[in-house]
Amino acid sequence: MKAIDNKELILSLEELEKERGIKKEYLLEAIETALVTAYKRNFDSLENVKVEMDRKTGATHVYSIKEVMKKANDEVLEISLKDAQKINKDLKVGDKVEIEIVPKNFGRIAAQTAKQVIIQKLREAERDIIFTEFNDRKGEIVSGLIQKADKNIVIMDLGKLEGIMPTKEQIPTEKYKVNDKIKGYVLDVERGAKGAPQVLVSRSHPDFVRKLLEFEIPEIYEGVIEIKSVSRDPGYRSKVAVYSPDPNIDPVGSCVGQKGVRIQNVINELNGEKIDVIEWNEDPATYIAASLLPAKILAADIKEEERFAQVIVPDDQLSLAIGKSGQNARLAAKLTNWKIDIKSETQFRQMLAETQNQENNEAEEE
Repeated sequence: MKAIDNKELILSLEELEKERGIKKEYLLEAIETALVTAYKRNFDSLENVKVEMDRKTGATHVYSIKEVMKKANDEVLEISLKDAQKINKDLKVGDKVEIEIVPKNFGRIAAQTAKQVIIQKLREAERDIIFTEFNDRKGEIVSGLIQKADKNIVIMDLGKLEGIMPTKEQIPTEKYKVNDKIKGYVLDVERGAKGAPQVLVSRSHPDFVRKLLEFEIPEIYEGVIEIKSVSRDPGYRSKVAVYSPDPNIDPVGSCVGQKGVRIQNVINELNGEKIDVIEWNEDPATYIAASLLPAKILAADIKEEERFAQVIVPDDQLSLAIGKSGQNARLAAKLTNWKIDIKSETQFRQMLAETQNQENNEAEEE
Protein backbone atom coordinates (compact mmCIF):
# COMPACT_ATOMS: atom_id res chain seq x y z
CA MET A 1 0.00 0.00 0.00
CA LYS A 2 1.32 3.40 -0.95
CA ALA A 3 1.75 5.99 1.83
CA ILE A 4 0.65 9.59 1.38
CA ASP A 5 3.64 11.64 0.14
CA ASN A 6 4.17 15.31 0.89
CA LYS A 7 7.78 16.36 0.50
CA GLU A 8 6.75 19.98 -0.04
CA LEU A 9 5.37 20.03 3.48
CA ILE A 10 8.74 19.02 4.94
CA LEU A 11 10.50 21.75 2.93
CA SER A 12 7.95 24.29 4.19
CA LEU A 13 8.47 23.21 7.78
CA GLU A 14 12.24 23.48 7.42
CA GLU A 15 11.80 27.00 6.05
CA LEU A 16 9.57 27.93 8.98
CA GLU A 17 12.18 26.64 11.40
CA LYS A 18 14.80 28.90 9.82
CA GLU A 19 12.60 32.00 9.54
CA ARG A 20 10.42 31.80 12.66
CA GLY A 21 12.41 29.52 14.94
CA ILE A 22 9.53 27.02 15.27
CA LYS A 23 11.05 23.55 15.47
CA LYS A 24 10.14 21.22 12.62
CA GLU A 25 9.81 18.31 15.04
CA TYR A 26 7.34 20.26 17.18
CA LEU A 27 5.16 21.00 14.14
CA LEU A 28 5.30 17.40 12.87
CA GLU A 29 4.23 16.04 16.26
CA ALA A 30 1.35 18.54 16.35
CA ILE A 31 0.28 17.52 12.83
CA GLU A 32 0.42 13.82 13.73
CA THR A 33 -1.80 14.40 16.77
CA ALA A 34 -4.25 16.44 14.69
CA LEU A 35 -4.33 13.75 11.97
CA VAL A 36 -5.42 11.10 14.48
CA THR A 37 -8.39 13.31 15.43
CA ALA A 38 -9.10 14.07 11.75
CA TYR A 39 -9.08 10.36 10.87
CA LYS A 40 -11.52 9.46 13.63
CA ARG A 41 -13.82 12.36 12.77
CA ASN A 42 -13.84 11.86 9.00
CA PHE A 43 -14.16 8.07 9.06
CA ASP A 44 -16.40 7.92 12.12
CA SER A 45 -13.98 5.40 13.50
CA LEU A 46 -13.61 3.90 16.94
CA GLU A 47 -10.27 2.40 15.94
CA ASN A 48 -7.21 2.94 18.03
CA VAL A 49 -5.00 4.60 15.39
CA LYS A 50 -1.54 6.12 15.18
CA VAL A 51 -0.23 8.47 12.49
CA GLU A 52 3.47 8.81 11.66
CA MET A 53 5.07 11.20 9.19
CA ASP A 54 8.43 10.46 7.63
CA ARG A 55 10.80 13.23 8.77
CA LYS A 56 12.56 13.37 5.39
CA THR A 57 9.88 12.73 2.76
CA GLY A 58 6.70 13.75 4.57
CA ALA A 59 5.14 10.36 3.75
CA THR A 60 2.15 9.86 6.06
CA HIS A 61 1.54 6.39 7.49
CA VAL A 62 -1.68 5.47 9.27
CA TYR A 63 -1.70 2.47 11.58
CA SER A 64 -4.58 0.66 13.23
CA ILE A 65 -3.41 -0.59 16.64
CA LYS A 66 -4.95 -3.88 17.71
CA GLU A 67 -4.47 -6.06 20.77
CA VAL A 68 -3.54 -9.70 20.17
CA MET A 69 -6.19 -12.03 21.63
CA LYS A 70 -6.48 -15.78 21.50
CA LYS A 71 -9.77 -15.18 19.69
CA ALA A 72 -10.79 -11.72 18.45
CA ASN A 73 -14.21 -10.64 19.73
CA ASP A 74 -13.93 -7.04 18.50
CA GLU A 75 -12.45 -6.79 15.02
CA VAL A 76 -11.94 -3.02 15.35
CA LEU A 77 -9.72 -3.19 18.43
CA GLU A 78 -8.55 -6.82 18.50
CA ILE A 79 -6.79 -9.37 16.30
CA SER A 80 -6.62 -13.12 16.78
CA LEU A 81 -3.30 -14.71 17.69
CA LYS A 82 -3.46 -16.76 14.47
CA ASP A 83 -3.83 -13.67 12.25
CA ALA A 84 -1.28 -11.69 14.26
CA GLN A 85 1.38 -14.35 13.80
CA LYS A 86 0.91 -14.08 10.03
CA ILE A 87 2.28 -10.54 10.44
CA ASN A 88 4.95 -11.46 12.99
CA LYS A 89 5.40 -14.99 14.25
CA ASP A 90 6.89 -13.71 17.55
CA LEU A 91 3.68 -11.97 18.64
CA LYS A 92 1.81 -13.37 21.62
CA VAL A 93 -1.49 -12.76 23.45
CA GLY A 94 -1.54 -9.31 25.09
CA ASP A 95 0.86 -7.73 22.60
CA LYS A 96 -0.10 -4.74 20.47
CA VAL A 97 0.25 -4.92 16.71
CA GLU A 98 0.30 -1.99 14.28
CA ILE A 99 -1.41 -2.65 10.96
CA GLU A 100 -0.83 -0.03 8.28
CA ILE A 101 -3.92 1.23 6.49
CA VAL A 102 -4.41 3.75 3.69
CA PRO A 103 -7.82 5.39 4.08
CA LYS A 104 -9.48 6.63 0.90
CA ASN A 105 -9.03 10.41 0.25
CA PHE A 106 -6.92 10.73 3.39
CA GLY A 107 -4.25 12.60 1.42
CA ARG A 108 -6.58 15.56 0.95
CA ILE A 109 -7.62 15.46 4.62
CA ALA A 110 -3.97 15.25 5.70
CA ALA A 111 -2.97 18.27 3.59
CA GLN A 112 -5.87 20.36 4.90
CA THR A 113 -5.20 19.34 8.52
CA ALA A 114 -1.48 20.09 8.19
CA LYS A 115 -2.26 23.58 6.86
CA GLN A 116 -4.65 24.29 9.74
CA VAL A 117 -2.14 23.09 12.33
CA ILE A 118 0.67 25.20 10.85
CA ILE A 119 -1.52 28.33 10.82
CA GLN A 120 -2.57 27.65 14.42
CA LYS A 121 1.00 27.06 15.60
CA LEU A 122 2.22 30.17 13.79
CA ARG A 123 -0.43 32.20 15.60
CA GLU A 124 0.59 30.65 18.91
CA ALA A 125 4.27 31.38 18.19
CA GLU A 126 3.43 34.99 17.34
CA ARG A 127 1.44 35.29 20.56
CA ASP A 128 4.34 33.82 22.53
CA ILE A 129 6.73 36.37 21.01
CA ILE A 130 4.37 39.25 21.86
CA PHE A 131 3.74 37.82 25.34
CA THR A 132 7.49 37.66 26.04
CA GLU A 133 8.03 41.15 24.62
CA PHE A 134 5.36 42.73 26.84
CA ASN A 135 6.18 40.53 29.82
CA ASP A 136 9.62 42.14 29.75
CA ARG A 137 7.90 45.53 29.89
CA LYS A 138 6.23 44.98 33.25
CA GLY A 139 6.72 48.10 35.33
CA GLU A 140 7.02 50.35 32.28
CA ILE A 141 4.72 53.01 30.86
CA VAL A 142 2.87 52.33 27.60
CA SER A 143 0.72 54.61 25.42
CA GLY A 144 -2.35 53.60 23.50
CA LEU A 145 -5.62 54.70 21.94
CA ILE A 146 -8.82 53.94 23.83
CA GLN A 147 -10.94 51.45 21.85
CA LYS A 148 -13.67 50.98 24.42
CA ALA A 149 -14.61 52.86 27.57
CA ASP A 150 -17.41 52.14 30.00
CA LYS A 151 -17.85 52.17 33.78
CA ASN A 152 -16.36 48.69 34.15
CA ILE A 153 -13.40 48.56 31.78
CA VAL A 154 -11.21 50.58 29.44
CA ILE A 155 -9.61 48.78 26.50
CA MET A 156 -6.54 50.33 24.90
CA ASP A 157 -5.00 49.60 21.51
CA LEU A 158 -1.28 49.11 22.21
CA GLY A 159 -0.42 48.19 18.62
CA LYS A 160 0.27 44.46 18.74
CA LEU A 161 -2.27 43.70 21.44
CA GLU A 162 -4.86 45.09 23.83
CA GLY A 163 -4.37 46.83 27.13
CA ILE A 164 -7.07 46.18 29.73
CA MET A 165 -7.72 48.75 32.48
CA PRO A 166 -10.39 47.56 34.95
CA THR A 167 -12.24 49.99 37.22
CA LYS A 168 -9.89 49.63 40.20
CA GLU A 169 -6.91 50.59 38.00
CA GLN A 170 -8.62 53.73 36.68
CA ILE A 171 -8.32 57.19 38.21
CA PRO A 172 -11.81 57.85 39.63
CA THR A 173 -11.77 61.54 38.70
CA GLU A 174 -10.98 60.86 35.01
CA LYS A 175 -13.43 60.31 32.17
CA TYR A 176 -12.18 58.11 29.34
CA LYS A 177 -13.33 58.56 25.76
CA VAL A 178 -12.90 56.39 22.67
CA ASN A 179 -9.94 57.51 20.48
CA ASP A 180 -8.30 59.44 23.35
CA LYS A 181 -4.57 58.69 23.65
CA ILE A 182 -3.54 57.84 27.21
CA LYS A 183 -0.60 56.43 29.12
CA GLY A 184 -0.71 53.55 31.56
CA TYR A 185 1.55 51.50 33.81
CA VAL A 186 2.05 47.83 32.86
CA LEU A 187 1.01 45.86 35.94
CA ASP A 188 0.96 42.39 34.40
CA VAL A 189 0.70 40.40 31.18
CA GLU A 190 -1.85 37.58 31.11
CA ARG A 191 -3.14 34.96 28.70
CA GLY A 192 -6.65 35.76 27.48
CA ALA A 193 -9.46 33.24 26.98
CA LYS A 194 -8.14 32.18 23.54
CA GLY A 195 -4.48 32.32 24.52
CA ALA A 196 -3.93 35.84 23.19
CA PRO A 197 -1.83 37.97 25.55
CA GLN A 198 -3.51 40.86 27.34
CA VAL A 199 -1.74 43.67 29.13
CA LEU A 200 -3.16 44.72 32.49
CA VAL A 201 -2.71 48.49 32.62
CA SER A 202 -3.06 50.86 35.57
CA ARG A 203 -3.28 54.62 35.98
CA SER A 204 -4.10 54.44 39.70
CA HIS A 205 -1.02 52.49 40.88
CA PRO A 206 1.55 54.44 42.96
CA ASP A 207 4.30 53.21 40.63
CA PHE A 208 2.63 55.04 37.73
CA VAL A 209 3.60 58.29 39.50
CA ARG A 210 7.07 56.87 40.19
CA LYS A 211 7.61 56.07 36.50
CA LEU A 212 6.25 59.42 35.30
CA LEU A 213 8.73 61.18 37.59
CA GLU A 214 11.55 58.97 36.33
CA PHE A 215 10.62 59.88 32.75
CA GLU A 216 10.35 63.61 33.49
CA ILE A 217 13.35 64.05 35.81
CA PRO A 218 16.76 62.95 34.42
CA GLU A 219 18.37 62.83 37.88
CA ILE A 220 15.91 60.11 38.94
CA TYR A 221 16.42 58.15 35.71
CA GLU A 222 20.20 58.38 36.13
CA GLY A 223 20.01 57.29 39.78
CA VAL A 224 21.37 60.55 41.20
CA ILE A 225 18.07 61.00 43.03
CA GLU A 226 16.24 58.00 44.48
CA ILE A 227 12.49 57.71 45.03
CA LYS A 228 12.23 56.07 48.44
CA SER A 229 8.45 55.80 48.69
CA VAL A 230 5.19 56.81 47.02
CA SER A 231 1.72 56.97 48.55
CA ARG A 232 -1.30 57.90 46.55
CA ASP A 233 -4.97 58.77 46.60
CA PRO A 234 -5.49 58.46 42.81
CA GLY A 235 -6.91 61.56 41.18
CA TYR A 236 -6.57 63.70 44.29
CA ARG A 237 -3.12 63.67 45.89
CA SER A 238 0.20 61.84 45.96
CA LYS A 239 3.16 62.07 48.30
CA VAL A 240 6.64 61.19 47.05
CA ALA A 241 9.72 60.82 49.28
CA VAL A 242 13.01 61.49 47.46
CA TYR A 243 16.65 61.29 48.53
CA SER A 244 20.09 61.97 47.13
CA PRO A 245 23.34 60.72 48.70
CA ASP A 246 25.06 63.74 47.11
CA PRO A 247 24.91 66.64 49.60
CA ASN A 248 25.27 69.12 46.73
CA ILE A 249 21.97 68.04 45.20
CA ASP A 250 18.62 69.30 46.43
CA PRO A 251 16.35 66.31 45.65
CA VAL A 252 13.08 68.16 46.23
CA GLY A 253 14.14 71.23 44.21
CA SER A 254 15.39 69.06 41.35
CA CYS A 255 12.09 67.19 41.17
CA VAL A 256 9.91 70.29 41.37
CA GLY A 257 12.06 72.24 38.89
CA GLN A 258 12.24 75.98 38.26
CA LYS A 259 8.82 77.52 38.89
CA GLY A 260 7.51 73.95 39.32
CA VAL A 261 7.80 73.17 35.60
CA ARG A 262 9.08 69.59 36.02
CA ILE A 263 6.45 68.45 38.51
CA GLN A 264 3.77 70.32 36.56
CA ASN A 265 4.27 68.03 33.56
CA VAL A 266 3.50 65.03 35.79
CA ILE A 267 0.51 66.80 37.35
CA ASN A 268 -0.81 67.53 33.84
CA GLU A 269 -0.50 63.86 32.87
CA LEU A 270 -2.52 63.02 36.00
CA ASN A 271 -5.16 65.64 35.15
CA GLY A 272 -4.43 67.92 38.09
CA GLU A 273 -3.63 65.40 40.84
CA LYS A 274 -1.61 67.24 43.50
CA ILE A 275 1.88 65.93 44.25
CA ASP A 276 3.76 66.64 47.47
CA VAL A 277 7.49 66.00 47.05
CA ILE A 278 9.27 65.65 50.38
CA GLU A 279 12.82 64.77 51.36
CA TRP A 280 13.38 61.33 52.84
CA ASN A 281 15.42 61.20 56.04
CA GLU A 282 16.72 58.22 57.98
CA ASP A 283 15.67 59.96 61.20
CA PRO A 284 12.00 58.94 61.70
CA ALA A 285 10.97 62.18 63.46
CA THR A 286 12.38 64.35 60.66
CA TYR A 287 10.90 62.09 57.96
CA ILE A 288 7.44 61.96 59.56
CA ALA A 289 7.45 65.75 60.02
CA ALA A 290 8.22 66.18 56.32
CA SER A 291 5.55 63.63 55.34
CA LEU A 292 2.84 65.76 56.96
CA LEU A 293 3.63 68.80 54.82
CA PRO A 294 2.17 71.31 54.13
CA ALA A 295 1.38 71.19 57.88
CA LYS A 296 4.14 72.14 60.32
CA ILE A 297 4.68 70.10 63.47
CA LEU A 298 5.96 71.12 66.90
CA ALA A 299 7.20 67.75 68.13
CA ALA A 300 7.11 64.02 67.47
CA ASP A 301 7.35 61.30 70.10
CA ILE A 302 8.77 58.21 68.37
CA LYS A 303 8.31 54.61 69.47
CA GLU A 304 10.70 52.69 67.19
CA GLU A 305 9.65 49.14 68.08
CA GLU A 306 5.97 49.83 67.45
CA ARG A 307 6.67 52.15 64.52
CA PHE A 308 4.30 54.59 66.19
CA ALA A 309 4.62 58.38 66.24
CA GLN A 310 2.70 60.82 68.44
CA VAL A 311 2.80 64.13 66.57
CA ILE A 312 1.98 67.54 68.07
CA VAL A 313 0.94 70.40 65.80
CA PRO A 314 -0.11 74.01 66.47
CA ASP A 315 -3.85 74.41 66.98
CA ASP A 316 -4.27 76.20 63.65
CA GLN A 317 -2.43 73.41 61.81
CA LEU A 318 -4.51 70.45 63.02
CA SER A 319 -7.02 70.36 60.17
CA LEU A 320 -4.20 70.87 57.65
CA ALA A 321 -2.15 68.02 59.16
CA ILE A 322 -5.10 65.63 59.11
CA GLY A 323 -6.38 66.83 55.74
CA LYS A 324 -9.80 66.54 54.16
CA SER A 325 -11.37 63.20 55.19
CA GLY A 326 -8.04 62.34 56.86
CA GLN A 327 -6.24 62.27 53.49
CA ASN A 328 -2.99 64.02 54.51
CA ALA A 329 -2.49 61.88 57.61
CA ARG A 330 -3.41 58.69 55.74
CA LEU A 331 -0.97 59.38 52.90
CA ALA A 332 1.79 60.29 55.38
CA ALA A 333 1.27 56.99 57.21
CA LYS A 334 1.42 55.03 53.93
CA LEU A 335 4.48 56.95 52.78
CA THR A 336 6.48 56.39 55.98
CA ASN A 337 4.97 53.02 56.92
CA TRP A 338 4.46 54.37 60.45
CA LYS A 339 1.31 54.70 62.53
CA ILE A 340 0.84 58.43 63.13
CA ASP A 341 -1.42 59.94 65.78
CA ILE A 342 -1.84 63.71 65.41
CA LYS A 343 -2.81 65.95 68.30
CA SER A 344 -3.13 69.75 68.47
CA GLU A 345 -1.11 71.59 71.12
CA THR A 346 -4.28 72.17 73.17
CA GLN A 347 -5.37 68.52 72.88
CA PHE A 348 -1.91 67.40 73.97
CA ARG A 349 -1.93 69.70 77.02
CA GLN A 350 -5.40 68.42 77.98
CA MET A 351 -4.18 64.85 77.57
CA LEU A 352 -1.17 65.58 79.83
CA ALA A 353 -3.43 67.23 82.39
CA GLU A 354 -5.81 64.25 82.43
CA THR A 355 -2.90 61.84 82.82
CA GLN A 356 -1.51 63.93 85.68
CA ASN A 357 -4.91 64.05 87.42
CA GLN A 358 -5.29 60.30 87.09
CA GLU A 359 -1.84 59.74 88.57
CA ASN A 360 -2.63 62.10 91.48
CA ASN A 361 -5.93 60.30 92.17
CA GLU A 362 -4.21 56.92 92.19
CA ALA A 363 -1.54 58.25 94.58
CA GLU A 364 -4.22 59.58 96.98
CA GLU A 365 -6.03 56.20 96.99
CA GLU A 366 -2.83 54.46 97.98
